[in-house]
Amino acid sequence: MGGVQLMTAFTGVRRSAMALAFGLLLLVGLGAGASVSAQESGGEVKGNLVQKDDDGERVGVPGVTFRAFDESGAEVSSTTTAEDGSWSMIVPEGTYDILLDVETLPAGVSLRNPDKNPASVTLIDGSSKSTLFPLGEAEASSAGGNTVIQLIVDGLKLGLIIAMCAIGLSLIYGTTGLTNFAHGESVTFGAVMAYLLNNAGVFGVRLHLIPATVIVVLICGSAGGLFNRTVWRPMRRRGASLVAALVVSIGFSIFFRYVILFIFSGRAKRLRDYQIQEQWDLGLFRLAPKDLVLMIISVSVLVGVASALQFTRMGKAMRAVSDNRDLAESTGIDVERVISLVWICGSALAGLGGVLFGLTESINWEMGFRILLLMFAG
Repeated sequence: MGGVQLMTAFTGVRRSAMALAFGLLLLVGLGAGASVSAQESGGEVKGNLVQKDDDGERVGVPGVTFRAFDESGAEVSSTTTAEDGSWSMIVPEGTYDILLDVETLPAGVSLRNPDKNPASVTLIDGSSKSTLFPLGEAEASSAGGNTVIQLIVDGLKLGLIIAMCAIGLSLIYGTTGLTNFAHGESVTFGAVMAYLLNNAGVFGVRLHLIPATVIVVLICGSAGGLFNRTVWRPMRRRGASLVAALVVSIGFSIFFRYVILFIFSGRAKRLRDYQIQEQWDLGLFRLAPKDLVLMIISVSVLVGVASALQFTRMGKAMRAVSDNRDLAESTGIDVERVISLVWICGSALAGLGGVLFGLTESINWEMGFRILLLMFAG
């Protein structure tokens, strides 16, 4: 009987071949666009040279020269810092030594770590790398209490992102009983799509992270709805067991993970925007503006989803289907419509979580898989 159910499951999976092919072609096309963009414009090395003034405020250091040397030792580019201390250089793909010319530093200003000058960077796929050259003496570290509070804040930030990613996983399990092992790849897919749009762009135009995130959420939500329509709904109609569906989800997880590895490569990469930010000193802990924004977004999403489940008609229908599907169907609730909406919303939230996770960490091909158990626990 189990074998028949598995064969039935895979019969339903075959119907999704065209949809999967379209999605993979889209991903390959964006990946190729990233490669072409890299070849045309090269990569960007950038930074922000700052020091503390007499009042303890961070100010830029203008007029300092940076030079880029390739592996043969030849100088390929140079630049000087602007009034705010910012600097950037566009160089071809490759490995470079970025040298700060200490002779151009203002009098009385020195590097904190002169042994780390020059700094080595590797640019691939039109990537943008930030290189830091701290000035002056290191600040005295805070003692134990502040360190614990800082770790609590950092843990809260990560926990909020994981909770948002786990919403879809919990809703899908509640309404269908399916433990979706491929949910981690939805998170990775969102982060990778944001990277491609933010670095390669559409038709050669790089998108800022905010509109790129909106597009990623729409793509991930549409992909989740399409996946439910072409794979999971046919399996449910054919009476496939939850064990068979679980096995299929594991197979999709492995398949998509290595497709992303093939297209995206195994190197960790970063988004182009919001990489260099001054942290706010809030007394007991420090927090970058982007971290505060993503925490606010995460809390807003969690509160919004909880309110929608509690007070909206569709939210009540979702809770009814989760509690007793047969009884919900007998009262006139369109169960398949509810499940479809759950897949759309869950996948969209996973994509959004992937973007936010990629903003705080580097993006790699197994980032979603690494937090899958944490999402199950959430």
